[in-house]
Amino acid sequence: MRPHHLLALVLCVSARDDFDWTKNEGTSFYYGTFPTGFSWGAGSSAYQTEGAWNVDGKGRSIWDAFAHKEGKILSNDTGDSSCDGYSKFKEDVTLMKDMKLNHYRFSISWPRILPSGLKSDLNERGIKYYEALISSLLDHHITPIVTLYHWDLPQVLQEQYGGWQNASMVNLFNDFADLCFQRFGDRVKYWITFNNPWSIAVEGYETGEHAPGLKLKGTGAYRAAHHIIKAHAQVWHTYDMKWRSRQKGLVGISLTADWGEPVDVTNQRDMEAAERYLQFSLGWFASPIFRGDYPQAMKDYIGRKSGQQGLGASRLPVFSPQEKSYIKGTSDFLGLGHFTTRYVTLKNYPSGLGDSYFADRDLAELVDPRWPDPGSEWLYSVPWGFRRLLNFIKTQYGNPMIYVTENGVSEKTRCTDLCDDWRMQYFKDYINEMLRAVKDGVNVKGYTAWSLLDNFEWDQGFSERFGLYYVDFRSKNKPRFPKASVHFYKRIISSNGFPNQREVESWKRKAVETCSSSNQLLAVDPLIGHMEMVTEVVVPTVCTLCILLSAVFLMFLLRGRL
Repeated sequence: MRPHHLLALVLCVSARDDFDWTKNEGTSFYYGTFPTGFSWGAGSSAYQTEGAWNVDGKGRSIWDAFAHKEGKILSNDTGDSSCDGYSKFKEDVTLMKDMKLNHYRFSISWPRILPSGLKSDLNERGIKYYEALISSLLDHHITPIVTLYHWDLPQVLQEQYGGWQNASMVNLFNDFADLCFQRFGDRVKYWITFNNPWSIAVEGYETGEHAPGLKLKGTGAYRAAHHIIKAHAQVWHTYDMKWRSRQKGLVGISLTADWGEPVDVTNQRDMEAAERYLQFSLGWFASPIFRGDYPQAMKDYIGRKSGQQGLGASRLPVFSPQEKSYIKGTSDFLGLGHFTTRYVTLKNYPSGLGDSYFADRDLAELVDPRWPDPGSEWLYSVPWGFRRLLNFIKTQYGNPMIYVTENGVSEKTRCTDLCDDWRMQYFKDYINEMLRAVKDGVNVKGYTAWSLLDNFEWDQGFSERFGLYYVDFRSKNKPRFPKASVHFYKRIISSNGFPNQREVESWKRKAVETCSSSNQLLAVDPLIGHMEMVTEVVVPTVCTLCILLSAVFLMFLLRGRL
């Protein structure tokens, strides 16, 4: 339930922004539409959907290596085949066309086009795959929004250089990006350098939950992030100097952030903790790019704790004056991934407990037990936090052009039901809060539902489903079935928002009607899968046994005659 704060006193935590922490308006639904030209889409990433992990010359990624290690992924799932998007992309583009999507966000697998990660090692078959995908999208009037790095670093670069712990990644990534601009830039006009670098840094190099699985507590995440920020800036400058005048495209970055709400907005320490929560996630990357340096809160807290631990310098790396100038302003738009919200309060972590990104923040995260949580254990539906986050970005970073690059909700159900009413409610409420933010003056230009298909959800494997389309991973053909949310989202797109109460209420009823027939089709699919197994496994086995028995029988007959 959304808290209401009726305070006359306005307190501003940071002297550099004017975000009002005490202003949290009511939750009445707002009927209206988005500006003309607002772009609607859905998203995916290479490792999560493509499969074909060792097909057509593709090299291994760090996720190939990580997922193949016993116990790293729930149920030991891998993305080896996933949705088989590599061979089914034309079918998927048809699904997008049917939904009337304006754009599709996908990523290019670095090791698919450069198996060893180096520009000298070009795989033309990988290039042809992405050329075909881009052409198919454009043929159906769907704009490609392309992410250059969605976590699948070539494994060779991890082994030889240590991945993002090594500054050499900056130039190597720039070479890869430059190749993508050269080969695809005549048709791709929206580029995203990195997706959710927070997760790359923290879960890849601090907690080890994600590939490459390193646990370099207190230093690894900061070092990886430092190199990622530099790599982003260099790629932006490469495009700006070499390609922009010819290709007329835009280059941005996609940052994922939860909203952090003070437990008590009358408590200065809680408000400071809530802002610190945001600065240690969103601001960690947005502040250097939009302001020229790390957030002051990060510099202060990490520096102080490093000193208390007897270190001669802060564990947070430092940008030189030249680097600050080079990095500042290197984003034509901000991609924003957002899923949920936390309440935040002050919690002191003594420096004697050891180095840790999480301890450096001196805060605690809380949830309201009344918040709906249909799927992932971390994902609670708190729509009002979305509007708060968008307005915070507006005040902090000069109201940049924003494309929402990820927003959606999962389910964790053993029995599949395509009538996903919770997802329809989530989309309705979150998109409406985004509309309210647009009315507040936030410069949001597009929205991307996460995700087009159920796919490989990283360390959770296939146990969590975010897709608009259900994918039957048990079947060799990986068939797609539309959930009710497909039809609901399609109505939002065609209306460009929420025109009136009567019409919006009818959308859900009609969507549920269509999903009932889809459920019947899905119920038949296991039988089809069983028949496939009989055809592909049992029948050949029986035939082989018959041949062997016939041979043995024939041998006995021949012996009897001799």
